[in-house]
Amino acid sequence: MFTFGNPYYLLSLLIIPILYFLQNKFTKNKEGTFLTSSANLFSDKMKRKGLIRRNILFVFQYITIFLIIIALSRPRIIDSLKETNMDVIDIVLVIDISSSMLATDFPPNRLEAVKKTAKDFIKARISDRIGVLVFAGESFIQCPLTIDKEVLLSLMEDIQVAEQSYDGTAIGMAIANSTNRLRHSDAKSKVMILLSDGSNNAGELDPLTSADLAAKFGIKIYTIGAGTNQDVSFIPGRGYIRNEIDEVTLRSIAKRTDGKYFRATNVSGLEQVYNTINDLERTEIEVKEYTRYKELFGWFLIPAMLLGLGGQTIDRIIFRRRL
Repeated sequence: MFTFGNPYYLLSLLIIPILYFLQNKFTKNKEGTFLTSSANLFSDKMKRKGLIRRNILFVFQYITIFLIIIALSRPRIIDSLKETNMDVIDIVLVIDISSSMLATDFPPNRLEAVKKTAKDFIKARISDRIGVLVFAGESFIQCPLTIDKEVLLSLMEDIQVAEQSYDGTAIGMAIANSTNRLRHSDAKSKVMILLSDGSNNAGELDPLTSADLAAKFGIKIYTIGAGTNQDVSFIPGRGYIRNEIDEVTLRSIAKRTDGKYFRATNVSGLEQVYNTINDLERTEIEVKEYTRYKELFGWFLIPAMLLGLGGQTIDRIIFRRRL
């Protein structure tokens, strides 16, 4: 952006028309008195040269004054630079993929509803690193911590219910595996979002023991119990199953890690849970703005000096010699 450091000096430009008026008033048709023996001593040609000399010198003077005033006004270009610092949050989404996630109380089923909601959550986290861990009877890293949202969303789409040989709900192992992924993180905040529709019935680690380990590494765990309040839910091709969400354990996990427990009984409730967590874990953004000035007065001052010297040179060497 172009601006002036001393804009009030621009008012001095009014001097130029004033000087022009005064010079014309006191020099135009001004005659001198000479005693000469010949009336032809001063020819018309000499008079025209004198008039040209005067006009050229006036032009040099006006341009010089104009450039000096502009230089004194300090013309400059301003560049605004912004430096943005973000406190990145590392988040691991821990998703239950046991066979009970095929229940249709969350249409089309629990797993597909969770995948859609989790993908919306990922899209809303612009600068954070996010990873995905899935678990049933064992836990697996679906995607390590990354900022590549396209890869992450693609891998989210590939999540399927675990094979029957791996079926079960190993919450303790899932927390321990996720903790191992987050414990070396240097992020200001480390978060785990664990969703399950059952109770811990597999794995070698107790969920609360794993939660205590996560707390030692400063990892906050948000837990979500997904499923309707009804006693049973329907799975196509399998029939009805009992809803066995261990809310006591999920609450304890959240409490021990300074997190929070949420209960989602339908799709809209699930979306609201992820939106709430998104609001709770906001990325801090610090924006510093710097202003850089490029001074341009030299581009006007130097030509003004050259014009001033040039006018004197023309007057002394060219006009006076010829006259």
